[in-house]
Amino acid sequence: MDAARRSGSRPLLDQAMRTDRAAAECWTALLAGCGGAARRELGPQLRRLSEATSTQVGSRWWFAEGAGHRMRVAGAQENLEEAIAEGDGQEFALAFVGYDHAMASAVVCATSYPSRKVGERPA
Repeated sequence: MDAARRSGSRPLLDQAMRTDRAAAECWTALLAGCGGAARRELGPQLRRLSEATSTQVGSRWWFAEGAGHRMRVAGAQENLEEAIAEGDGQEFALAFVGYDHAMASAVVCATSYPSRKVGERPA
């Protein structure tokens, strides 16, 4: 959320906050050994956050210079979804840290990318 806040994108920050809430609810459900909506909702929230990030950083960067970051985010998201499916709280915690770091790194690197001119809007 800090990277989204620093990027100045309100839509990205809003989606990051929704995803954070969904992750907290999922974490609680995993700790309680519950299934249900809390565990099912995080996957779609993660995908919406990736879409919001793509919009913020620009499709051109996301699929060209940022492709390594995009693949890292996708891999971290896959690990997180596997942990949710397995109901493994410890694996979930580690996977979420990895996802959070991958996503924040992508946002920070994209907003500091030197080929974007000052004031240029993302593609």
